[in-house]
Amino acid sequence: MIGIWLPVLFFSFRTIKRQPVTDTPQDSISYANEHHFKNIRQLTFGGDNAEAYWSPDGKYLTFQRQNPKEGIMCDRIFMGKVPTAPGEKFVYHPVSSGKGRTTCSYFLPDGKHIIYASTHLGADTCPPLPDRSKYGNKYIWPVYDTYDIFLSDLEGHIIRRLTSTKGYDAEGTLSRDGSKMIFTSLRDGDLDLYVMDMKTYAVKRITHELGYDGGAWFSPDGTKIVWRASRPKTKEEIAEYKSLLKENLVAPTHMEVFVANADGSNAKQITSLGQANWAPNFTPDGQHIIFCSNHEYAHGFPFNMYLTDINGRGLEKVSRDKGFDAFPMFSPDGKKIVFSSNRNNGGGQGINLFVADWVP
Repeated sequence: MIGIWLPVLFFSFRTIKRQPVTDTPQDSISYANEHHFKNIRQLTFGGDNAEAYWSPDGKYLTFQRQNPKEGIMCDRIFMGKVPTAPGEKFVYHPVSSGKGRTTCSYFLPDGKHIIYASTHLGADTCPPLPDRSKYGNKYIWPVYDTYDIFLSDLEGHIIRRLTSTKGYDAEGTLSRDGSKMIFTSLRDGDLDLYVMDMKTYAVKRITHELGYDGGAWFSPDGTKIVWRASRPKTKEEIAEYKSLLKENLVAPTHMEVFVANADGSNAKQITSLGQANWAPNFTPDGQHIIFCSNHEYAHGFPFNMYLTDINGRGLEKVSRDKGFDAFPMFSPDGKKIVFSSNRNNGGGQGINLFVADWVP
């Protein structure tokens, strides 16, 4: 998605050593030059919290959370009401059952249902993380073949299994009118984007180039999509990509942002920054893209959020934390933004949710 959302991204990058910084304050809820954020507020405290997405009325968030201290051993879907008054806490409750690993939850337009991906049909337990030592300690992501996408009510009752093909199906988001779901699937042998008609459940593949296509979003008017993609080119890159994919793994260290029409036509790459550029989303006007990147840092960390226009022009740095800022999503009215960050955690590695007024 949304993201990634690619599973375990924010957990795995925690293992990278954080670099010393000279800016003050070193750990804060907000930083100088974050001009687009106003009245920023921390919603969660502790654990790893990510991929928070708004309900259609802008009153609730659905997100995924992991916190072994609370017995939440791998990502589980939660939902909570966004505080509107000073001192009001962000109170949330679980939606998914706690079986398997979940990711990429997203509200339907009725505000009474969500979609999310889960591995629970494969096993009740958390699927294992890959042993990186077997691959030369390369940074790799698992794309579990037990992931499927489900439609659920807000009490956790699964209404319908939306995908049932062999292999990875996840990273689903919906058009604003709820008529279409875009998601990533390995059903045809590569990690490509597919669009499902939510009335007929008919599915159409819309990307065809070799490489990882994922984390896709529709524009506010539903006419365009934005996503992240890897494009292995050399013989060695192609061989490595295919070899890892056979084991349901990818090495996501080289990704760029792409934009296309909603049917996949007229696709074009809008970033050429190098390293990992991902978690893109449209701004409320539909004419700009906000995304996450580590391109400024040779050692691969930190990650910050950036803005560019829909053609990749006018790059602007949005966030300034020295760790991890990602998974931005605008409220339906465009007045607020929610994102994940490990700012304000005392230099630790936990990732929390933050909400702010958005200043265009």
